Amino acid sequence: MTVRPLLPDEARASAPTGVAKNAFAGIVDALGATLRKGSQAEDALAVGHGSLRDAVYARAKADVAVEVAAAELRHAAQALQSILTMQV
Repeated sequence: MTVRPLLPDEARASAPTGVAKNAFAGIVDALGATLRKGSQAEDALAVGHGSLRDAVYARAKADVAVEVAAAELRHAAQALQSILTMQV
């Protein structure tokens, strides 16, 4: 009698590639840079070196970036929750 190992019918998951890791790090760095620019523009206005227009624009841009990141995070969490609640 020959016994063969039972292999699942699912695709094997591979580890994230260096490109995926670098892409995520790039997104996080870009978000941080946008937030820093908003803070710097507000600080410049506070000490009298910047304009109100520049400070408001930089802060609005940073706020939009945070909202987009939060929306994407919620979307990813919902997708993961859907996957985890699937019956196999």
